[in-house]
Amino acid sequence: MILIIFFTIFSGCGGTKVIPDAFDAEIEVTETTNEIDIPETHEPDYNTDDNQIEAVCGDGRLWPPERCDDGNTESGDGCSYDCSKIEEGWACPTPGQPCVPTAICGDRRIGGREMCDDGNTESGDGCSGDCLQVEPGWICPIPGAACQAARCGDGIIAGFEECEDDDVVPESGDGCDAQCHLEEGFVCPTAGQACRETVCGDGIVEGLEQCEDRNNDLGDGCDPFCHKEPRCENGNCEGVCGDGVRLPSEECDDGNTRDYDGCSSSCRVEIGFQCTDEFVTEPDSISIPIIYRDFMGRDLPGGHPDFEYVTGDDRGIVANNLGSDGKPVYASSGTTPTTNGRTYFDQWYRDTAGVNMTIVETLTLNRTDPGTFVFDSSSFFPLDGRGWVGAGREPARTGGHNFHFTSEVRYWFQYQGGEELSFRGDDDVWVFFNGILAIDIGGVHPAESASITLDATQASRLGLRIGGIYEAAVFQAERHTVASSYRLTLRGFNAPRSHCNYICGDGIVTRYEVCDDGKNDGSYGSCSPDCLAFGPYCGDGTLQTEFGEECDDGNTLPHDGCDAYCKREGPG
Repeated sequence: MILIIFFTIFSGCGGTKVIPDAFDAEIEVTETTNEIDIPETHEPDYNTDDNQIEAVCGDGRLWPPERCDDGNTESGDGCSYDCSKIEEGWACPTPGQPCVPTAICGDRRIGGREMCDDGNTESGDGCSGDCLQVEPGWICPIPGAACQAARCGDGIIAGFEECEDDDVVPESGDGCDAQCHLEEGFVCPTAGQACRETVCGDGIVEGLEQCEDRNNDLGDGCDPFCHKEPRCENGNCEGVCGDGVRLPSEECDDGNTRDYDGCSSSCRVEIGFQCTDEFVTEPDSISIPIIYRDFMGRDLPGGHPDFEYVTGDDRGIVANNLGSDGKPVYASSGTTPTTNGRTYFDQWYRDTAGVNMTIVETLTLNRTDPGTFVFDSSSFFPLDGRGWVGAGREPARTGGHNFHFTSEVRYWFQYQGGEELSFRGDDDVWVFFNGILAIDIGGVHPAESASITLDATQASRLGLRIGGIYEAAVFQAERHTVASSYRLTLRGFNAPRSHCNYICGDGIVTRYEVCDDGKNDGSYGSCSPDCLAFGPYCGDGTLQTEFGEECDDGNTLPHDGCDAYCKREGPG
């Protein structure tokens, strides 16, 4: 408080004297009356008991105990409503003048006019590039931490969301799952609207499709599920990113080309993840594409002459090498004991309108021993009720089953030596490695067995070298209405597909983490040890005075009565 000292006024001095006082007001002294005329000003209030001044917040003058005075009594502009504090991110150097923002967007603190600060100056990540706006569909719960999608199901794609459909309550199975991640076989082109199924083979790459070649063939670089395959030319295969086979030139390959899952679309390990080869911890099963082509027996009009024909072993039906299109080549210039020539045989594994119907599925092999995966069915009728039977062109046969079909399976592996493949089934079965015939149990017969171990001798015959990527192809045919069985065993063929996990504690938030501040001890303002939840924090809606909170309104937005650090704000 300032004591006011008045100047002594002497009479007898003509005129009026103007004396400046301590507040820049002009004091007029009138000679004739010796009276002091003090004009009305916005001065501090006087305490008449001790002749002191009381500061008036908002008068633009700085008097103790004021910390600032910007000429108004509103909060949110740098100086609090009662002039008791300079607000976070501001400086108030000149009384009576507007305060100046000092907050630096990207410094991980909220101040000045900032509404958020996620540690960078980029837009599109929840906090605008100038830190003045929380972007629609996002929340930024803790200053300095990465912003997050506000809610799966709000119709706005944010954070690590890949889709937003029209579910009021997000559900899986409709293209966009309950976490707003895109599901296989769907595309969700418009946020907030229903997803639709993709059609592999329509020539349009969309959704999670990796390729499109408009056919049902395996081994041509794009499988019938529109997933990439290794590229093979003249027996040499070159891996491609997304084919599930990791080569030394790739940091990872998890069998897809989606980002933010640990292995990027260019097969590089993404920040915040570590990737290992999946065969270190083997899965319980593996699934590989299988193509069925359904035929009618020769005993029906339009039936195929090779199906429901004579029985008996018939080795040598196919040539030693696959054709340029990756299909078996008919070896005979005429016919064989159980077949009727090249023209008819060429239809077995090729789509032929009016002759066969193609159905694409997966074959699941279960792990029975370390490194060993088996599919085993002694009653193998995958097309019952489908194909020509389903279309009403062929009656169900013995036991109500649909006989007369072929199947085609291809599997890529990195040769290490000692791999073993065995097969037991009926009727015809041919197995090729690197395009060269390795097993021939052709003919119409009861279940027969054969196997091969890829030792050094076989590797030399088949042109295999350690570390190379090769194709195993299995062609089978069921041609007679007696029985049908199929047992395929793969031992040691584990392809090193990558499996990626997030690194909790590295300070990087991935799509699978809620938070990661590098501390992760679950304390106030920190992240939980598993990176899946926050500890108590300002903005969680719970008043925690033990941590210095004066208020908690469930957010960290300033200028709403409770600031970003849970301190009370005045009116304004």
